[in-house]
Amino acid sequence: MIHSSRGGGGMPRFRHLVASAALAVAMSSTSWAQPAPERWIPTWAAPDVARVDQPAQTLGAAALAFPWASDVPEAVREAAPRQQLEVAGGSRLHFNDQTLRQIARISTGGTRVRVTLTNTFGTAPLRVGAAQVARRDKGASITAGTNRVLTFGGLAQPTIPPGALMVSDPVDMEVPDAADVVVDVYLPDDTAGSRSPVTYHPASWQTNYVSARGNHTGTVSFPVAATTAYRRSDGLPSASSFFLSRVEVSVSQPTAVLVAFGDSITDGTQSGLDQNRRWPNLLAARLAAAGIRMSVVNGGIGGGRVLEDGVGPNGLARFDRDVLAQAGATHATIMLGINDIGNGGAKPNPSVAELIAGHRQFIERARARGLRVYGATLTPFEGAAYWTPEGEAKRQALNEWIRSSGAYDVVLDFAAATQDPARPTRMRPEYDSGDHLHPSPAGYTAMANSIDLEAFRPASR
Repeated sequence: MIHSSRGGGGMPRFRHLVASAALAVAMSSTSWAQPAPERWIPTWAAPDVARVDQPAQTLGAAALAFPWASDVPEAVREAAPRQQLEVAGGSRLHFNDQTLRQIARISTGGTRVRVTLTNTFGTAPLRVGAAQVARRDKGASITAGTNRVLTFGGLAQPTIPPGALMVSDPVDMEVPDAADVVVDVYLPDDTAGSRSPVTYHPASWQTNYVSARGNHTGTVSFPVAATTAYRRSDGLPSASSFFLSRVEVSVSQPTAVLVAFGDSITDGTQSGLDQNRRWPNLLAARLAAAGIRMSVVNGGIGGGRVLEDGVGPNGLARFDRDVLAQAGATHATIMLGINDIGNGGAKPNPSVAELIAGHRQFIERARARGLRVYGATLTPFEGAAYWTPEGEAKRQALNEWIRSSGAYDVVLDFAAATQDPARPTRMRPEYDSGDHLHPSPAGYTAMANSIDLEAFRPASR
């Protein structure tokens, strides 16, 4: 019993305290209660790099249009000098009072969608005049009635500061697994005039579309003036994406998230334009067919390295942004190092010990966030332009460490899946795209099919 120093006051004060406690409990369970937060996961991603160039001709003229894309008007194709398309690294387009329509082949579907736009490498603000998301019909067209206006913190016309990104407010939009989602972004300003580095993904292997002048977000039949496709210096057609970092979906059931971290072999070089036959795409399809609920997003950048900057930042520098920052990430595959080895040539550096130390960093940083980490062996590359006997020795030594050290939770032996049994330093002829470095579509299929899906079932965690 609670006693009071004032006569006759003990019981009333006790009842008052009990009543106050009951009221506090009632308020905490009703008016103060917060609904369970939505669970968002990435279903498509494109790691960003900086494009630093001289201001190019903006698209009043169509000089940088891709003349082999079926959706580009004939007049535009005829006006595009072929030699201006033969550039390395990515599309050189700039934008001025134009709308970008970009295609994302998602992995896992959902009932609500949000989009992340990025100005990560920009040194000037990026003004967005409008943005929408929709389901794709075919080519540059969307399915009528599926478009949704995007806002960012309530703003329909956000400005993304230098070095920043912005996540859109969620919109109700049902999308199935393996669907094509369209993201429209209207850019009212001249990106060439700002002289800011352009934040983009150089090799999307997906044709994206650029409009005639004006805001054409949400338009069913898009007025195509050009595409983001280009011809590489080696003659291979590719395409780029711009200012688009992620597409996310809200999921109601437990869904794992795998981020495939790597270089051009993960990014999909030689897998074909608009084919969605990168090995992570093919793995996602196998997982879905096996009833394993897992979103697979691509964290590859062509030219990527573990230790040194290449087309983009080195792997150790970008790992947090491109892997650990992915919402709900549960798994990561690491396939990186062939460009460190190849560009090193016959030089002693980078050494195998340095490459192993880099891989150990990936493993420790991923595990600190609770991720399960899978190491992929490096595929054969004899015959590639930068192959050397010294580099081959490093590849084999690194692969042996990946296979036998026990450092990784699981090993994906892509080297064994693609090598020529008669000459293991080379790829099997049918798996070689012809450049002796990147697999052919059949080679990417062999890589995806070599993975034991049991390693991804929830019981295996």
